[in-house]
Amino acid sequence: MGLVGEDIGPARAREQFLRGGAVEGAVRNPILNSWQRSRSLGLSPEGCELPYFQDLDLDGRLVRAATPVLDRLQHTFAGRNMNVSLADGRGAVLQRRFGETSQVRHLAAIQSVPGFVFAEEFAGTNGIGLALAERQLINVYGAEHFAERSQANACAAIPVRDPLSGRIEGVLCFGYPPTDADAALNIVISKAAGAIERRLLEQSSTRERALLQAYLDARSRAPTGDATGNGQLGELSGSELAGSGLDWRDEMILKERATDLIAAAQRAAVDVPLPGGRRVTLLSRPVTSPSGVEGIVIEAVLPAPQQHLAVLTEADTSPGPLAPQVLASAAPPPGYLPGAEPDRPPEQPAATVRPPGVAGHAADSAAGGLVLIGEPGVGTYAVAARRRLELLSEASTRIGTTLDVSRTARELAEMAVPRLADYVTIDLPEAVLRGEEPTDPRTGLHRTVVHGIRDDCPFYPAGERVDLRTSTPQLRCLADRQPVLEPDLRAAGGWIAQDPAHAERLLGHHIHSLIAVPLLARGIALGTASFYRAQDPVPFGDDDLSLAQELATRAAICIDNARRFTREHTMVLALQHSLLPQSFPEQSAVEVAYRYMPAESGVGGDWFDVIPLSSTRVALVVGDVVGHGLHAAATMGRLRTAARNFAELDLGPDEVLTHLDNLVGRLDRDEGGEEPSADSTGIIGATCLYAIYDPTSQQCVMARSGHPPPALVHPDGTVTFPDLPAGPPLGLGGLPFETAEFAVPEGSQLVLYTNGLIEDRHRDVDTALDQLRRALAHPTRPPEETCEAVVRAVVPPHPADDIALLVARTHALPPHRSATWDLPADPALVSGIRAAVTRQLAEWGLHEVAFATELLLSELVTNAIRYGTEPLQVRLLHDRTLVCEVSDAGSTAPHLRHAASTDEGGRGLFLVAQLAQAWGTRYTAGGKVIWAECALESPAGKTDAAAAYFDDIPAL
Repeated sequence: MGLVGEDIGPARAREQFLRGGAVEGAVRNPILNSWQRSRSLGLSPEGCELPYFQDLDLDGRLVRAATPVLDRLQHTFAGRNMNVSLADGRGAVLQRRFGETSQVRHLAAIQSVPGFVFAEEFAGTNGIGLALAERQLINVYGAEHFAERSQANACAAIPVRDPLSGRIEGVLCFGYPPTDADAALNIVISKAAGAIERRLLEQSSTRERALLQAYLDARSRAPTGDATGNGQLGELSGSELAGSGLDWRDEMILKERATDLIAAAQRAAVDVPLPGGRRVTLLSRPVTSPSGVEGIVIEAVLPAPQQHLAVLTEADTSPGPLAPQVLASAAPPPGYLPGAEPDRPPEQPAATVRPPGVAGHAADSAAGGLVLIGEPGVGTYAVAARRRLELLSEASTRIGTTLDVSRTARELAEMAVPRLADYVTIDLPEAVLRGEEPTDPRTGLHRTVVHGIRDDCPFYPAGERVDLRTSTPQLRCLADRQPVLEPDLRAAGGWIAQDPAHAERLLGHHIHSLIAVPLLARGIALGTASFYRAQDPVPFGDDDLSLAQELATRAAICIDNARRFTREHTMVLALQHSLLPQSFPEQSAVEVAYRYMPAESGVGGDWFDVIPLSSTRVALVVGDVVGHGLHAAATMGRLRTAARNFAELDLGPDEVLTHLDNLVGRLDRDEGGEEPSADSTGIIGATCLYAIYDPTSQQCVMARSGHPPPALVHPDGTVTFPDLPAGPPLGLGGLPFETAEFAVPEGSQLVLYTNGLIEDRHRDVDTALDQLRRALAHPTRPPEETCEAVVRAVVPPHPADDIALLVARTHALPPHRSATWDLPADPALVSGIRAAVTRQLAEWGLHEVAFATELLLSELVTNAIRYGTEPLQVRLLHDRTLVCEVSDAGSTAPHLRHAASTDEGGRGLFLVAQLAQAWGTRYTAGGKVIWAECALESPAGKTDAAAAYFDDIPAL
């Protein structure tokens, strides 16, 4: 039904188009054009997200005119699966009616709730969006829709125009199953749209309707080929536009010029240039209604079907003296049937228009079409008011597109130039630029924006401090909090007194009028905006003052929002920075470098850490808390602190993640409660990668919870991504975490990162991983240079998420720095171990710690023989400290306690705690390890710990 091809259906044609194949001739031109526009906008068939507008005009003239018609349609379609919707000129749905009311309960919100916008730029090919784009009755069937969710629907939609201005006020749309398609629906929707348009006309003034009726009466009485030589008066209908080569864009140009002709209130004939070197003649003539209302009618001389539009050449005369002006589109008169226009291709053969009064064959006679009708005085003021409304309407969408203070200020200047002013300067206090609230906006002003029609105007340059006198209009408007109008700057003494030489240079650039407006938002003065006029010799007036104030007020709210965001972003960034590692403890296992880059949209919860563990090992941690802002940063700090605490217990990676998982679950429950409120959304989710590297064995043990796998750069330059079990994100609970262990040769690089590095909506993840692999394939680079290379090659231009990157080059403990002894469970052999340890310490040159080490090992070995389980083993590691380890197969851990004076034992671990700088217990798959670290260099001015302890024992 929707396709003209014989060998291909709508679904197959759409699939072929999405794959990049050619479907010309198999799809109707409006549908194919809409598909191409949707793809050029970057829309995805699976993810066409519709914006939701709350600022709906539910009591406007369109709704008042359409409500009775919609009610009648609902009655007509009672019991049928029909969805009738009315949208405004933006494509936002204002009202819905359903033939079968019960179907509302089964429809998605976008199909049942008013407010969703179906403009083509958001929803792709659909009834409402295509009717606005094509400006005519359209039908879309099933797979002709661009979005996947609409494939099972069909629709008919038609624009609803204001009969006087011709402007599209909205769209009427029928939605139904494809099986219910009926050609009669086009007739019904066209009549319904016509009824709405007639009701819109009834809302026009009596004078407007009288002028239009007078024109129609004169047209009905005029014979073919009347005395004016204009030919037969006709309507500017879609069929004549198509036959003459005029499209709706040409129509807009004609109606802009028609507005100026009405304001001029003269009988005239003007050639209007159109794109492509074409031109059309507009005729202006007066008309008077029977009641005496006088107005001006503008007609276009349209060509006959066999003619071609005249094409301007260099030898042609220039266009008429009236400059085109911006105006909303104008008008087919009553009798125009909406939707009667057939589908037409975007390009039509050109046709010619003969100027009036030029003789021609009868077959070449041109037809006239009504363009616009109105009263001269009313038209002049209406044009000015309409342009102001258009500027304010556009400003509401173009000012405040970002949360950047300087960018928002520049958007205000770009909106005002050239439609209000020729030059705009904006001065803001330095405090506002930092996100703070200014104490006195009249001091510390910085020139933030200079924008105008030319770049060589000698204003104070942007970025510099401006010290203004109190007599200047800018400081006067800040002091009084009211806009200041200086119609003639040559007579503005306060402005000239600021810098007479500088003022003379500005006057030399023909700048002659100024409006200074304070930027006020929520009772705070944020700075000042200055609007200058140069080209138009007419000075600024009160209307210009009101428009400038309205623009500045809207921009000030956006600047204040940006300022508050900047302040919050700065606070969160400071919190994030304070919670991340400022430096790493000294350790010999790895050489590390890192980068942290916050997202453009706000600081998130990415974090990383390097934690020294017992026996020269080190833990590398990278995590990510879902979300942005203060809550995510605070949660990140809690998780990082918890991870360090769990690491101090010498737990394995899987056990650390299990404890973090339980912690996140508890935090979620504590913050969310049984029924989470809008202000308490919980943590939602977090990911983590925890790795432990042992330089003595050159082995790495890892576990991850929903986090991207690390990259391993081997000494030969090979880059791999270890096959590491993914594990669920933190906070889900109920599932165990698995570990993976693999060899890491000395000189390798472990690269840990968060998903912001590789995930970007404009790039595939596999592509990002390939970029990362190429950036890392240089094993001889130091970690700092590796970080720089990864940032340059892989980080997206505009990161949507935080990025944490940690690069660790591994080192190995030399074999001669380690000594191991197997020990039978015989107390008589303890002395032999002491002697062997003493000899090893002498080989290492550690005579100063030999005495303390002997005592420490004696206690640890004795405890292992008495309370432990064979096999027993003693190991010494010579690194930054001397590490003493005693391992056994038992699972019982020793505990430090205070022995009573009558106890025969219980003082061994107390002695160990005094002799060692740190000690603890680490559980392994085969038992436990009790370890102790002895400092190799005593701090200056402090005595040896063992000597200080035994000095208090006289018997020694």
